Amino acid sequence: MTADSAHHRTPGELEASLPHIRQAPADNGTLKLIVRRPAVDEREVLESGTLSQEEGLVGDTWNQRGSSKTPDGGPLLDAQLNIMNARAAAAVAGPIERWALAGDQLYIDLDISIETLPPGTRLALGEAVIEVTAEPHTGCGKFSSRFGLDALRFVNSPTGRALNLRGINARVIHPGPIHTGDTVTRLP
Repeated sequence: MTADSAHHRTPGELEASLPHIRQAPADNGTLKLIVRRPAVDEREVLESGTLSQEEGLVGDTWNQRGSSKTPDGGPLLDAQLNIMNARAAAAVAGPIERWALAGDQLYIDLDISIETLPPGTRLALGEAVIEVTAEPHTGCGKFSSRFGLDALRFVNSPTGRALNLRGINARVIHPGPIHTGDTVTRLP
């Protein structure tokens, strides 16, 4: 997986993707891709995985990454899972083989906008339950180098932020196995 394997999207291409992104289902979506990060800049695409309250996605290095936002410099529970809308990933990255470059663990075909999934919203995913957190998920220098400055501007624009095009953060509430193709259901 390299950033050079596809062109960076133009502002016009990115804007043209908005109607399709906005058509994502609001209540019942689908888990399209699971990606484990065993080390910095490494990705493993999985057909199935396990969500754990201690590890997030089992085998991912979230729990080994420190954060300046925690008093002890340990991992940030509110960023245990990084989730991206599958339609936004396709708009920015192109084919599914490039989505993992974004660095998220879960890619779902579901409306993840602030309006639809505010912090505190719970989602059933396979046998697990996760909760959306208030921790912002914004693009970084790696995202820009992989997908272009226009893509970074697109996901962080006012529209991009309202739709959470860069993604959302979540934490595991109830552990369990997950599989590509699982239904993702917004819980009442």
